[in-house]
Amino acid sequence: MNEEKLKQALFEVRPYVEYWDRLEALVRELWKEATDEENFLQLLNEEMERAEEPFKTDLKIFIQKFEAL
Repeated sequence: MNEEKLKQALFEVRPYVEYWDRLEALVRELWKEATDEENFLQLLNEEMERAEEPFKTDLKIFIQKFEAL
């Protein structure tokens, strides 16, 4: 898995998310658990389904940026 892609996505979304510290912690935790990028996105989407707004939107922003890179 591409650690640089993860870092780039986190860097680019920082100005647009409300709960930066929470997002970064969750993303890094899921990155360690994931077996590949597809699994990572699946884990993120599962978290997004459970999340409450506005954190749900933060996750959505991150997922969109990560997929675009």
